[in-house]
Amino acid sequence: MSDLVIVLTTIDDERADEVAAALVHERLAACVNVHGPMRSTYRWKGAVETEAERQLFIKTTTSRLAALEARLRSIHPYELPEFIVIRPESAADEYAAWVRQCVAGESSS
Repeated sequence: MSDLVIVLTTIDDERADEVAAALVHERLAACVNVHGPMRSTYRWKGAVETEAERQLFIKTTTSRLAALEARLRSIHPYELPEFIVIRPESAADEYAAWVRQCVAGESSS
């Protein structure tokens, strides 16, 4: 099994690209997909809220997970940001190697 993980988070539309770029620039993620606008309905502090958001799919490794979570919490505008880790059953060896190189600072790609 690969050490590749995908982290999901949601964020307001205005900050999505900024946060994605910061995570890749700081080598906490090899790639962040910013998905199209969506509406989220959720319960928060006893009230039902509806907001425009973007879903971020963050590709990283298990060794960078703690640093990624700490940094995401420090730059995320939400009081309680979503942080869901998905561990793929498998990943192409070449792709997993690329992710590892990117977050380790060794990639020329």
